[in-house]
Amino acid sequence: MTSEEIRPAAAADAAAVKAVTDAAYTPYIARIGAVPLPMRADHAADVAAGKVFVTGEPVVGLVVLEEFPDHLFLDSIAVHPDAHGTGVGRRLLHFVDARARALGLPEVRLCTNVLMWENQKIYPKHGYELVGRRVDGGYDRLHYRKQLG
Repeated sequence: MTSEEIRPAAAADAAAVKAVTDAAYTPYIARIGAVPLPMRADHAADVAAGKVFVTGEPVVGLVVLEEFPDHLFLDSIAVHPDAHGTGVGRRLLHFVDARARALGLPEVRLCTNVLMWENQKIYPKHGYELVGRRVDGGYDRLHYRKQLG
């Protein structure tokens, strides 16, 4: 596998999925006053269910996806801080679009914590529109969607 490829995660990747997720989300704990939901995920179960796709050797980025009848939900995207600014996140977002299209789904949805303001700049640049704000389980979240043409 080249460093550019994105592949389904294997059971052997579960520890790396946890490590990259923790590295990506730990800086937000103090800001939001809680452990971000992606850090609480059962990474091994998500990998086993085929929801996780990774890139890099070693793994430097990943997405966790969930298929619904009318959309693909981007549950989590994580890029190791050492790989910030290298295009990994952009490639992962393009992969998510391609995956939704391959599944015949017309849109991608995601949500992010309102205090993760960096994401509020990134997602609109990639075609996502803000469609709502709700408090879910104590987390104040912004909901986005991207309709695929």
